Amino acid sequence: MKDRWLEQQTQISYSKLELLLDERFSAFSETNAEGWYVLKSRFEMHFPQLFQLYFSLYKNHSNFYFHLEDLVIRIVQSWIERSDELKSLDATRESDPLWFQSNQMLGGVCYVDLFAGNLEKLQEKIPYFKELGLTYLHLMPPYLVPEDENDGGYAVSSYREVNPALGTTQDLAELANKLRNENISLVLDLVFNHTSNEHDWAMRARNGDPNYQAYYLMYPDRQIPDAYEANLREIFPKEHPGSFTYQKDIDRWVWTTFHTYQWDLNYANPTVFSSMIGEMLFLANLGVEVLRLDAVAFIWKKMGTNCENLPEAHLLIQAFNAVARIAAPALLFKSEAIVHPDEVARYIHSEECQLSYNPLQMALLWNSLATRKVRLLSQALHLRNKVPDGCAWINYIRVHDDIGWTFSDEDAARLNINAFDHRQFLNKFYTGRFPGSFARGLSFQENSITGDARISGTTASLAGLEKALKEEANREVEIAVRRILLLHGITLTTNGIPLIYLGDEVGMQNDYSYLSDPLKANDSRWVHRATTDWAKMDRRFDAKSFEGRIYLQLKQLIKLRKENIAFSGIDLEVIDTENEHVLGYIRQNEDQRVLVFGNFSEEEQMVPGNLFRLHSFGKKITDLISKDTFLLSSIILKPYQLLCLMA
Repeated sequence: MKDRWLEQQTQISYSKLELLLDERFSAFSETNAEGWYVLKSRFEMHFPQLFQLYFSLYKNHSNFYFHLEDLVIRIVQSWIERSDELKSLDATRESDPLWFQSNQMLGGVCYVDLFAGNLEKLQEKIPYFKELGLTYLHLMPPYLVPEDENDGGYAVSSYREVNPALGTTQDLAELANKLRNENISLVLDLVFNHTSNEHDWAMRARNGDPNYQAYYLMYPDRQIPDAYEANLREIFPKEHPGSFTYQKDIDRWVWTTFHTYQWDLNYANPTVFSSMIGEMLFLANLGVEVLRLDAVAFIWKKMGTNCENLPEAHLLIQAFNAVARIAAPALLFKSEAIVHPDEVARYIHSEECQLSYNPLQMALLWNSLATRKVRLLSQALHLRNKVPDGCAWINYIRVHDDIGWTFSDEDAARLNINAFDHRQFLNKFYTGRFPGSFARGLSFQENSITGDARISGTTASLAGLEKALKEEANREVEIAVRRILLLHGITLTTNGIPLIYLGDEVGMQNDYSYLSDPLKANDSRWVHRATTDWAKMDRRFDAKSFEGRIYLQLKQLIKLRKENIAFSGIDLEVIDTENEHVLGYIRQNEDQRVLVFGNFSEEEQMVPGNLFRLHSFGKKITDLISKDTFLLSSIILKPYQLLCLMA
């Protein structure tokens, strides 16, 4: 009975809104009948889902239909303002919805200022992006932010203005257009859990406007904050205790999950939802093709819970997605949820986030390097690597953020591993405090009470190149280079879009100069956010330098990925290599099958020849990397070697 009633309300609302739209936008519909028909068709297709999601979230709001009408008008107005070129891209993406599962996909991520200086100079790097093979470029937030502390751009003061040090909004639009013309999709963050305390909404709240104070969660005393905090965990305990910060100028306690200058938005207020939809569609109309949804786990608050990964958070993201399917169908969403693997998986859906960072694979790649054993990684690829149809992982070694050990305690227990003790080992290993460690990382937000910590550091420094260059001999440098290439090789051949933090392709090492900057000294993540040294980048073709050895061999791996259709799609079959140091899996697409082995040890390792017969690979196989041919016999893998074998 309830479902039937909801269907009736959906149809009634649709009919009313259809009349409203025909009347309000009559001038446009008369001059652009074909375009209006396309919009109305999408509206008819996706409105039922949008209405039911919106109803689930805001049905108890007294002005429900007023807010719904405002939302729909925003959606249609945004679509009308969308350029013809982007509308053409919409149609192209609708006709090929799985375009991002292609083996041609390769992502890069960088800070505009650190990589090139500003947006104009970044345009000049497009030939380099093409040289590397990028089809996807994720820029760290280029928005207007406070001049002092701004969490590396994640404290946004305006989603519609670019940081003046980087350029203008027009520069960003031009960059998006030029990238698109080179088949490179622009990716930005939608930092939608919070704004900076200098955002216009926050400033209006500071000035006493009750409508804008309702955009945030602020309270006159500690009664409600204390009730919430009884169930909340501290995210940045070194900076401030709890999840609320006292704002002296307005005599209010404001919810600040992360930094004190980042004010959490109140999505229980439908005005906030509509306002953020407006910001999202503005970015889509600039030419952004993928939005990374920052801090998705925290966007809905509910008393008596830990306010993480709540059902309403998923409904909100689904509603954002339903809006995009009407107003900007080319737009995709990428989830960023560094939480329990079960929770990460819940955000991945064609109607929620089509793309998702793969934090479990990332963490377990580093675990495998430290332990020289692949059992946790192999188990994760077997049990937790599947994604729904219409989705894909973003596979990465590291990004701008810290590395957290997000494997499941339950998964560790299946292998008789004590998860707490093992995380302590990994923290010691990657900060160089464990005997024999090759890593040179730094701890981030180490909690002396719980023992929890995360790790900062570049790929090269964590993989041993920094230590080898400063303290050891050529053999150790070569071993470190092999570790780096193995990590890249796994991300390039597992199922998903491989993502490179730009600079890692030439072995960028830790930059400790951040310690002399008072605004950065307390955040160790700046150690791996180094300014690109283009003199070192220019050595990328010198095969005698470590930069050239990494870059040229990485380019070979990228070429291998793009030439073999087996690396398209979402399927991956883990195989038991009968060797705890060697990871094995099969990638298959259409009529091509590739068997991948990765040795995570600095010693030679063997895999038995019967594996090839067992998995129907015939009597003769060839490594696509080295071009070596193997008969049906045991194979010896060199230290940290990657093999991609095809019959």
